[in-house]
Amino acid sequence: MSAESTIQERILIVDDEPANLKLLERMLSGQGYQGLVLVEDSREAINAYHATRPDLILLDINMPHLDGYQVMALLKALNDPLLPPIVILTAQKDKSHLLQALAGGARDFIGKPFDRNELLMRVRNLLDAQLAHRLLHDQKSLLDSMVRARTAELHSTRLQVVQRLGMAAEYRDEETGSHILRMSHACALLARAIGWDDAQCDLILNASPMHDIGKIGIPDAILLKPGKFEPHEWEIMKTHATIGGKLLDGDASDLMAMAKEIALTHHEKWDGSGYPNGLSGAAIPLSGRIAALADVFDALTSARPYKKAWTIEAAVNLIKDNSGIHFDPSLVDVFLQQLPGILQIRERFSENGS
Repeated sequence: MSAESTIQERILIVDDEPANLKLLERMLSGQGYQGLVLVEDSREAINAYHATRPDLILLDINMPHLDGYQVMALLKALNDPLLPPIVILTAQKDKSHLLQALAGGARDFIGKPFDRNELLMRVRNLLDAQLAHRLLHDQKSLLDSMVRARTAELHSTRLQVVQRLGMAAEYRDEETGSHILRMSHACALLARAIGWDDAQCDLILNASPMHDIGKIGIPDAILLKPGKFEPHEWEIMKTHATIGGKLLDGDASDLMAMAKEIALTHHEKWDGSGYPNGLSGAAIPLSGRIAALADVFDALTSARPYKKAWTIEAAVNLIKDNSGIHFDPSLVDVFLQQLPGILQIRERFSENGS
């Protein structure tokens, strides 16, 4: 046995007879096992287990306070994925005791009085088996870690694609990247205020930048027109919501599903007069209702080549006036409550980058 294995392998021995403990210590230490932990009072077995994290447990059955079956039950209740093998030390020969011990989690038996060669072989075999089990567990943990890292990498890549495409759509419309930052953070703020959890808030934060991706499919002559649209031009302009839904279709991820939902429904109105499908009330997905509020408020209060920025007061008044018409009334109430936070977002992601 190498010096390295002598150091690494730890054996917990629980027996209420001091003579048995001394005998086992002598037999095992004589073979180079130095990581021996001797416990005479079975009530200390669990504390000793936590303190030493043994590779093998030698456990007596007939003990005062807690017998071997009770100790095994306590060990099993720990739900330790690397619980070491348990070897029962017993003078009992009847089958019922052996079956009860096996049912309780024992892996093997060593009869009293101890046969030295039998003891050493069983200990060595079970330690080898535990080593193999530990290596497999470590390998699985490593693979799980690699999968998590790869999943995080893919998620990050998907987020970058979403954000960059969203910015591309805004730039083409003479918008700025700051608009989608303000709009998306306002969406997350409103979502949190109505009780969405962290994962859902993160989802809308990263999905909402794609709300106007469909503008990629609108001709420049219409998209960049500085004045009012003619009726036929407005009909073409409205198709950007449907185009956005189609562009984002076909990906089953939660992120892309919400991005599609927002792109398709953020121009629907509470009273059913919106587009592209004339949805009304609760038929409009909540993500689309949230995005509508955040998008309109930021668009109104932002200067563009074809318009001046509205004052905060004027934009808030428009939203109040359109509660129950354009916007979900309950969300308008939340918006008004959260207005200080939304204004902080505007300051944080201002057009000049300050």
